[in-house]
Amino acid sequence: MSDETTNGAAVPAEAGTQQAFTVEKIYVKDVSFEVPGAPGIFSDNVAPELNLNLNQRVQRLNENAFEVVLGVTLTCKAGEKTAYVAEVQQAGVFGLVGLEPQTIDALLGTQCPSILFPYVRQLLSDLIQAGGFPPFFLQPINFEGLYAETLRQRAAQGEAALANSEPAGNA
Repeated sequence: MSDETTNGAAVPAEAGTQQAFTVEKIYVKDVSFEVPGAPGIFSDNVAPELNLNLNQRVQRLNENAFEVVLGVTLTCKAGEKTAYVAEVQQAGVFGLVGLEPQTIDALLGTQCPSILFPYVRQLLSDLIQAGGFPPFFLQPINFEGLYAETLRQRAAQGEAALANSEPAGNA
């Protein structure tokens, strides 16, 4: 068996099928920043409360390409008032060729959002500062841990579905 090189990594050649994981495109899909109480909110001297919502969507574009969208919504409240709402949807198109379905699922759930994360962090920080607020630094996210939790939830749902579909015993 010979080894081929893809993106600097050795990949075993298997019956003419090359394996590849490529980043085809990274782009901002949607962005929004609102300061509903401006300019009054800037004079309020209330400790801010932050609420972060993280989500991810995957869409198959063709046999070997997927769009992954990493979405972050950050809401900052000052007392009862909303100081700001920042929403970023950072997207990427990733090529996944010659890989097993489980490997594709793992890459889409871990590596792709990890690649998009620095772009989300920078854009979110820039928006908040441009809005007149102190810098906000989004802390690192363990996408491997989130993916492992997703797998646990899938397994639990599968077991629950299986238990609900089993025929009842004869009395």
